[in-house]
Amino acid sequence: MSAPPRPEPPVVGKVTHHSIELYWDKAATADTVTKGDGRLRFTIQEEDKTGGWGNVYTGYAKRYVIESLEPTSVYRYRLRVTNDHGPSELSPTVTVSTTKEPLTADHLHRAIMLTVDIDRIIEVLETGEVWVDTPDKFGFTPLMNAAQKGHKEIVKVLIDYGADVNAQTTSGKDALMLTCFAGHLDVVKILRQNGAKWTTADKGGSTAIHWAVDGGNTELLRWMIRDGADVSAKESVSGWTPLIRCATMGGNAEVARVLLNDGADANARDSDGKTALMNATLNGHQALVELLVSRGADMHIKNDQGKTAIHMAHSFDRKRVIKFFEEIEAKTGQGDAR
Repeated sequence: MSAPPRPEPPVVGKVTHHSIELYWDKAATADTVTKGDGRLRFTIQEEDKTGGWGNVYTGYAKRYVIESLEPTSVYRYRLRVTNDHGPSELSPTVTVSTTKEPLTADHLHRAIMLTVDIDRIIEVLETGEVWVDTPDKFGFTPLMNAAQKGHKEIVKVLIDYGADVNAQTTSGKDALMLTCFAGHLDVVKILRQNGAKWTTADKGGSTAIHWAVDGGNTELLRWMIRDGADVSAKESVSGWTPLIRCATMGGNAEVARVLLNDGADANARDSDGKTALMNATLNGHQALVELLVSRGADMHIKNDQGKTAIHMAHSFDRKRVIKFFEEIEAKTGQGDAR
C-alpha cells in the first residue's frame, strides 16, 4: 500500500465573473490510484497575491465551486489526493480567469447615487442590456434619482438615452415633483424642455407646485409660475391650493408672499371649508397669519363646522394670534361672536 500518485490538474468547469468550478473525476479512478485501501480525500489549493498557496477545499467530493471571486481576474489552482497512507504530490497548476462582470441596473443606480460617474452611466447604457427607466428598490427611476440630487449633466445623459421624464412611482411622484421639492431650478428647466408637465398629479392630487411649496425655494417657485404652473391648483384629496398647503405644512411666509403676488386666492377653501388663514392659525404661524390678513384673508369666514379663524385661535390658545386678531377688529370695528 502507498500514497496516491501525482494527479492530473483539476479540470475547469463553468466560469462566471465571481465563481470558478473545478472537478477531478480522473483523480478518483483506479488508473490514478493503484493501491488505496479507503476513501480518497481531495484538497484544492489556490495561489494568493503574494505567490503563496492556501487550501480552499478539503473533502471527499469530486467537484467544487470557488465563490466570491473578483471579475476579470486570474486565478491558479492545484490538486492533492490523500489516502490512508498519505498525500500525493501536488498536481500541475491550472490557470483560469473569471469573466467580466455583467452590467446591471444596480450599477446604473450606484453610478448616479454613490459615485456620480457619467462615464460609468454611459458604459452601462451602451450595453443595451439595462433599461434606462429601471426603478430601484424604492420605485425611483435613474432620472428621478438624478433629478432630486440636482445632477443636471446626468439628467441630460439619461434623457439622451431615452429616459421617460413623465414616469411616475407607485405613489404617483415624477422627476419634476422630486426636483421641485429639492429646489434644483436648473434641473427643472431641463425637464420642462423635455416634456415634463406641471399638471401631473401624484396619488394625493399634489402637483409639482405643491411640492415646490414644501421645498421652499422662492426663486424656483417664481420661475414655475411664470412658466405656467397653476398657482390655484387644488389637490384632489384635500382640496389644498399651494397657499393652503403652505399654511398647513411649513408656514413659510416668503413662499406665501410669492404665491399671493402671483394671484393666489387668500380665501380659497379646502375640502373641509378651511382657508389658509385657518390653517396658519391652527399651526401658530404668526408671520403668515399677519401676511394673509394684510392680503385680504377674511378672519370671519366659517369652515364646514361653522368655525372661523378667530374661533380656532381661541380653541388652540394661540395667544399671539388672538392678540393680533383683536387689534385688527379694534381697527375695523368688526367682531366675531364666539
